[in-house]
Amino acid sequence: VQLQASGGGLVQAGGSLRLSCAASGSMFNIYAMGWYRQAPGKQRELVATITKSGATNYADSVKGRFTISRDNAKVMMYLQMNSLKPEDTAVYYCAARRLGVQNWDYWGPGTLVTVSQ
Repeated sequence: VQLQASGGGLVQAGGSLRLSCAASGSMFNIYAMGWYRQAPGKQRELVATITKSGATNYADSVKGRFTISRDNAKVMMYLQMNSLKPEDTAVYYCAARRLGVQNWDYWGPGTLVTVSQ
């Protein structure tokens, strides 16, 4: 499975961005997909996840502002980010996990999101 995130960029605080993650390869046993982020000098953290059936989970810091979605037919995942804050500045990564596996198996290269004051 190969993952490629896109859509990052520079935005002012309060603005919006939409990240996309294109997946390719054998996806039949992929159970969940998710977004992680890593800010400078900080550990990578979970942002949001979505299962194949559409169940979602969000970090408390993004609840009510970010929305994760996926299009199984197009094999795409999205992260709509609204009301962005400077503390959302980070490299955002998309990841995928197989059914029955606890760790995230597949990672794509990140896309940088910078939120200015």
